[in-house]
Amino acid sequence: MRTVNRLIGATSPYLRQHADNPVHWWEWEPAALAEARDRDVPILLSVGYASCHWCHVMAHESFEDPETAALMNENFVCVKVDREERPDIDAVYMNATVAMTGQGGWPMTCFLSPSGEPFYCGTYYPKTSRGGMPSFTQLLTAVADTWRNRREEVDRASAQVVEALRAQNSGLPEGELVITPELLDHAVAAVLRDEDAEHGGFGSAPKFPPSALLEGLLRSWERTGDPAVFRVVSRTAEAMARGGIYDQLRGGFARYSVDPAWVVPHFEKMLYDNAQLLRAYAHLARRTDLADTDLPARVARETARFVLDDLGTEHGGFASALDADTHVSPGGPGVEGATYVWSPAELVAELGPIDGAWASEILGVTTGGNFEQGASVLTRYKDPDDTRRFERVREVLRAARQRRPQPARDDKVVTAWNGLAITALAEAGAALGEPEWIDAAVACARFLLAEHVRDGRVRRASLGGKAGASPGVLEDYAWLATALSALYQATAEADWLVQAQLVLDSALRHFADPEAPGSWFDTADDAETLVARPRDPIDGATPAGASALAEALLTVSALADPARATGYREAAEQTLRRGALVLARAPRSAGQWLAVAEAALRGPIQVAVATAAERPEDGAPLLAAARAAAPGGSVIVSGAVDSAPLLADRGPVGSAAAAYVCRGAVCDLPVTSVAALRESLAG
Repeated sequence: MRTVNRLIGATSPYLRQHADNPVHWWEWEPAALAEARDRDVPILLSVGYASCHWCHVMAHESFEDPETAALMNENFVCVKVDREERPDIDAVYMNATVAMTGQGGWPMTCFLSPSGEPFYCGTYYPKTSRGGMPSFTQLLTAVADTWRNRREEVDRASAQVVEALRAQNSGLPEGELVITPELLDHAVAAVLRDEDAEHGGFGSAPKFPPSALLEGLLRSWERTGDPAVFRVVSRTAEAMARGGIYDQLRGGFARYSVDPAWVVPHFEKMLYDNAQLLRAYAHLARRTDLADTDLPARVARETARFVLDDLGTEHGGFASALDADTHVSPGGPGVEGATYVWSPAELVAELGPIDGAWASEILGVTTGGNFEQGASVLTRYKDPDDTRRFERVREVLRAARQRRPQPARDDKVVTAWNGLAITALAEAGAALGEPEWIDAAVACARFLLAEHVRDGRVRRASLGGKAGASPGVLEDYAWLATALSALYQATAEADWLVQAQLVLDSALRHFADPEAPGSWFDTADDAETLVARPRDPIDGATPAGASALAEALLTVSALADPARATGYREAAEQTLRRGALVLARAPRSAGQWLAVAEAALRGPIQVAVATAAERPEDGAPLLAAARAAAPGGSVIVSGAVDSAPLLADRGPVGSAAAAYVCRGAVCDLPVTSVAALRESLAG
């Protein structure tokens, strides 16, 4: 049988990685389902992503093997999906996998009827059976036999799974809970009880950065002043920054740690993690007088540098990820962590015996190692006494590491994750005085608006500067709107707010549940019909689409003119009323909900710095003070009288620039000094 692999023209780097497999891969498309109907065979759906280690392992073991591929091609229509490009498909079938097996993960392997109904799901299957797990070929043979000879079992299983999936997607109920200080304090107290006080963070291995939760906890502390909350945030931030999950040479965080102490990472680096952590560390850096350390500012700056230098694309967007594996030998399997780990001898070879021994002590490199085969992941549990010497050492080691084989980069530009990056760069750049970060955020936003937005509709992703066909999901619209509103505040250019409102209005039209105000689907009303229309209100590695939309609605409602602000505010409040249930019942999975709710509870705080049109620089001290002192989630604008909705009828006081501080609809008297502004914001 002639091999027909249709992935060579895919816009996903992950799919292109499989373009030379002997498997007759299809992309997810109606023609693939039609092919399964015509042949009367099941669909074998394989879902993964470009930087996934075990996806690479299964590909090398099975999909590159001609005998396994022949078995797949004979008995199935084989469909490959990039979960990052099609999160809607991933969500539906991951729910099915969890329902069937009690756990999920990638690679995900599902067997579907030709109509797309799942009847058997799992994750990674090995080449040969081991540990009670069947081999992949045994599984293929068993599923094909069941399909041919026991079809009634297949029909019964798929009907049960589809019924369960549809029941799960009923959305959050609108109960009696509302956002109150008491509810948020309850949620925070529950989170604090789950802290790993020894190692920082929450839970045990594998340990993921609690990215959105850190931002939510910081905003809670800003409201309550509870020192216990601040200690948890700073302890977690420091533990991660000193562990191996953080790249001690170049900056940036890996996706998770395989141990509870943040020492050994799973080496893939994701844009969405680093964007969220940049936001949180930059926020914490504004409180360094309380933390008594420059660590948050250093990590924020290094993480921003990593995003700009290592993930920036030629078109202005940001790539999705760096791979967990490095291909040390051409054509051979990837080796996890090969680019990043060191031995004492390697440090001595690059630095000489004196500096090599000194660097080994600072960076935790030992003869026994903390990783495989005696190698060490770099850590930094104490700071060097000679910072200039240490920076010279880091520069030498960075250059040496760059000469090694490098992990592959997933160049796919995802709208939502780029929206997260724009938001973080704009906020952090404004707060920490880094105009280059704001410029990069502007360039990224211009690219997204030019390539990812068509007739008011958002595309999910692009590759090589060209958007793919996959439609945007709720998080894409939400984070793009939030990003544009952040740029409006950072640059005072009115068109960013105009564009934010257009994106937000499109989201309101296409993702709302008309029967349940404040409830949102993750796919648009005109998107492809799957076995269930997905919606998940739980914050995970990235915030839920609904909680992300809540931030966009709340922020834009505080910036827009009154005629439009009312509708946005009402939608935000309806959304938060439903999110209150997540805060009450699953607060560790509600970091973004907490962050938005804290901002809503405070108004959000609005700061308008009014300047004379001919002397905008007069407002610079007040603007800098506002950005340094205002709690997270505040909105801050600056300009001449009537240049923005928040500056309507608000001008300088006498000849002095003035700051107007409001909480919701309640405003303080204007102030003209930095000290008075800080006092107003602290009230």
